[in-house]
Amino acid sequence: MNVLFKIAYQPHKWIIVIPALILNTLVMALSCIVVGAAFGPDKADVLAVTWARIFCAIASIRVRIQGRQNYDPLSSYVVVANHKSMVDIPVLQGFTGLIIKWVMKMELKNIPVFGTACTLLGCIYVNRSNGQAAVESIKAAQKRLSDKASVLFFAEGTRSRGHLLPFKKGAFVFAMTSGLPVLPITIKNSEHILPSDTLDLMPGTVDLIIHPPVHIPNCSKEELNKKIDQIHRTVAGAL
Repeated sequence: MNVLFKIAYQPHKWIIVIPALILNTLVMALSCIVVGAAFGPDKADVLAVTWARIFCAIASIRVRIQGRQNYDPLSSYVVVANHKSMVDIPVLQGFTGLIIKWVMKMELKNIPVFGTACTLLGCIYVNRSNGQAAVESIKAAQKRLSDKASVLFFAEGTRSRGHLLPFKKGAFVFAMTSGLPVLPITIKNSEHILPSDTLDLMPGTVDLIIHPPVHIPNCSKEELNKKIDQIHRTVAGAL
């Protein structure tokens, strides 16, 4: 992006864009708490989608989607995506059409307003330092999911700062035990809009490449690893 544009954009970002994003997040989080408590998480999901679309409009983020023919937004999947930027969250929430339940680290539950809103949206909190406890949390949450809800994992377990990291097994074990197909998604260019560990937010375009679903039957550890490697290659190949 042009250096002069980046310099000129800074006052607009700090005076208008960032305050508007904070206000949007606060208002929609409070609304999710009210609607989620009264009508359930899937009804509150409409507000989460609205928040995400307003976020992208304020931040001048354009989203392009390839592969809409590969999935049914009214079906349930275990969504597996790469993760390079915090803007991955509103992009996925706002534009896939899926009812998304996020798998999130336990520490986020304690953030005022945000944590409560995510809880009432049906997000799944896991203790990433305890693999067995994380699996049990996901299994317990599965019983509360509607038949239209998809569970989303950033399969690397954290944001990558370069090449795609190896995938953690949790998403794929969950897919195998639940019988839900894995829906791989490649997110491109989001790191240029908001690089990790910065507030250097800039306008831009994010591409979502949605790949065909992959079914994971009950299988041996070796066969599961082959499936994970196959899905990793699929996501990486579109980057």
